[in-house]
Amino acid sequence: MDFNPRASSVLHHDHTAADSHDLIQVRGARENNLKGVSLDIPKRRLTVFTGVSGSGKSSLVFDTIAAESRRLIDETYTAFIQSFMPSLSRPDVDTLHNLSAAIIVDQERMGASPRSTVGTATDAHTMLRIMFSRIGEPYVGTASHFSFNKAEGMCPECEGLGKASEIDVDELVDRELSLNEGAIKVPGYAVDSWPWQVVAGSGLFDADAKLKDFTAAQWEDLLHKPATKLKYGSNNFTYEGLVVRVKRTYLGKDRDSMQPSARAFADRALKLTVCPSCAGSRLNEAARSARINGKNIAECAAMQINDLAGFVRDIGDQTVGPVLDGLLSTLDSLVEIGLGYLSLDRESGTLSGGEAQRVKMVRHLNSSLTDVTYVFDEPTAGLHPHDIQRMNNLLLQLRDKGNTVLVVEHKPETIAIADHVVDLGPGAGTAGGQLCYAGDLDGLRASGTLTGRYLDHRVRLREQIRKPAGHLPIRGATLHNLRDVSVDIPLGVLTVVTGVAGSGKSSLIHGYVAGLEGVVVADQSPIRGSRRSNPATYTGLLDPIRAAFAKANGVKPGLFSANSEGACPACKGIGLIYTDLAMMAGVASVCEKCEGKRFTPEVLTYTLRGKNISEVLGMSVAEAREFFPTGQSKTILDRLEAVGLGYLGLGQPLNTLSGGERQRLKLAINMARNGTTYVLDEPTTGLHLADVDQLLALLDRLVEDGNTVIVIEHHQAVMAHADWIIDLGPGAGHDGGQVVFSGPPAELVETGDTLTAIHLREYVGRA
Repeated sequence: MDFNPRASSVLHHDHTAADSHDLIQVRGARENNLKGVSLDIPKRRLTVFTGVSGSGKSSLVFDTIAAESRRLIDETYTAFIQSFMPSLSRPDVDTLHNLSAAIIVDQERMGASPRSTVGTATDAHTMLRIMFSRIGEPYVGTASHFSFNKAEGMCPECEGLGKASEIDVDELVDRELSLNEGAIKVPGYAVDSWPWQVVAGSGLFDADAKLKDFTAAQWEDLLHKPATKLKYGSNNFTYEGLVVRVKRTYLGKDRDSMQPSARAFADRALKLTVCPSCAGSRLNEAARSARINGKNIAECAAMQINDLAGFVRDIGDQTVGPVLDGLLSTLDSLVEIGLGYLSLDRESGTLSGGEAQRVKMVRHLNSSLTDVTYVFDEPTAGLHPHDIQRMNNLLLQLRDKGNTVLVVEHKPETIAIADHVVDLGPGAGTAGGQLCYAGDLDGLRASGTLTGRYLDHRVRLREQIRKPAGHLPIRGATLHNLRDVSVDIPLGVLTVVTGVAGSGKSSLIHGYVAGLEGVVVADQSPIRGSRRSNPATYTGLLDPIRAAFAKANGVKPGLFSANSEGACPACKGIGLIYTDLAMMAGVASVCEKCEGKRFTPEVLTYTLRGKNISEVLGMSVAEAREFFPTGQSKTILDRLEAVGLGYLGLGQPLNTLSGGERQRLKLAINMARNGTTYVLDEPTTGLHLADVDQLLALLDRLVEDGNTVIVIEHHQAVMAHADWIIDLGPGAGHDGGQVVFSGPPAELVETGDTLTAIHLREYVGRA
């Protein structure tokens, strides 16, 4: 693979970066797989970083430039304050000059707190509250009287959550058993445990009586008795009913942070319903009584943002002019960024990664800060081509405010607006980490790099579409914004479901297909598993590897598991020591005892063909395929290679994988199952233009093996390659939810008038 290592600083604008202070100077960056990368990045310009997955883009932008900026800012605090902050290690780089404060706008899901909404995350709800406190009639009070997170405004019954909890008593107890027989099913209440002893020894019940024989008063005490001081032998203790205890222990907690067994219990026992007192509005009666032009604040927060913007525009009360202007600016930005279909009362934790990133972006668009470095991670993820143009405008707006904008991106539409392009590669993992090109767009096209060659690459429409083996009928679908949708999904072919963000694609497929028998869903959601999990453990690859080591050395396989007896005792086999800080993100440092190798010195003396277990787990999938050329290991490694994960490290923690990598890992595991239906949600996320071709070949292979493949996708290459397209729209939210086209891609290109048709026609050169 040929590449051009020249690094120039040619800019689109007449501006020339003659002054070195106008350049971020990186010298000798070696973080992760970077091989001593040196380059100059123009400040107050838009620079796009390209290259195949695993080429080193994130290592350069996030782990070197942004990480050092954050570390240097932390160093400006006093020693006392720093003692409470995580100690950030310096990135592996010789020198970095002329950094400005870096703000990372990534695709991490926003906090899963049920108290955080789109309105609170963007400050739009704050401005709405001020507006209602000033001109709402009747007058209720200050802005805090309209906050569901403050005692003055929250609904007293649900405490501002908008949800009431219904507890399934039969998940708490088995009525057919006595307390002594283990009738209590709540985690932690095993017979003879202290919580069990508190109940059984309370004197309120006969521990040998079946629960079904309890009197009404005993049943009430068992379930609902409020916290009461009682005496047990010589001990004083507090007794409370099981329902009271379960609500206190489980209700306010984020379920993702619970232990798996506790989470499973909470999912079974606690059913959330709309609060009957406030009808889900979260607010008390007084807050709901104040109205502006006939609407209260809860009704405003529940409106689609594009409708709310129109409502606010019509208020025109100059006594709150500045507040109206600020609120409208935020609402218009949300509409412009393609999120007009959301509402301000939408919980932040329910947003997709792409939606979360765009909500964060709105905060920064309205910021008064300038000369900041903004770092974006694939901001077009989850966006239809129609919405990508809007995203591009926002990136340019940030740049034009005088900021440096660094974007990791694969989409040619965003690469095309860059002032400066940095291309890393030429390959992934150990085959990457080099600077292939830095300069302007025309230079990239002529550079001969993989990105340069693929920039104008187009996938052609399929000449011969495959005939369906039957159809999966969906009738009268009404989930979320779907409007009584009826559609037939062809079986045994490749179907692409598309439409603008918020048009109803996920509602249709995840709501009506994903739960059916034989359907495998490979999405980008986090993989359940701790920081101990890695591709080797998750795919089952570690089992044959451990067996091979055990056989070669005549010892037990358990020694070669970092979660078992072979683990380093200091870090318990993680390789890192984690320090949890109560108020901030925890910090990880390499274990000094095993130097990050994760195993005891004794285990590391055992080798297989000259390599110890730590060295094998340090291999990439591609390297491991050469090391394990036969057997079960080869089968699993071949599947990982087939889904484009050849560069992934076998021992890389799963919580460090991107959404696209997680999805492809799930797909690799499920590829062994034939004769089924695969649902893939935006599988091109994180894929280089050249890797998309490999993905299309993989989808074809799944279909040719007798499977049905349904892909939710915006990428025109995948649309063009499909046998069948189902296009939802015409718009988003209540402007969407209809099937606006169902048929072969060629027909959509020839006769379609939807947003998808317009962009696909342009893509295949028929515009």
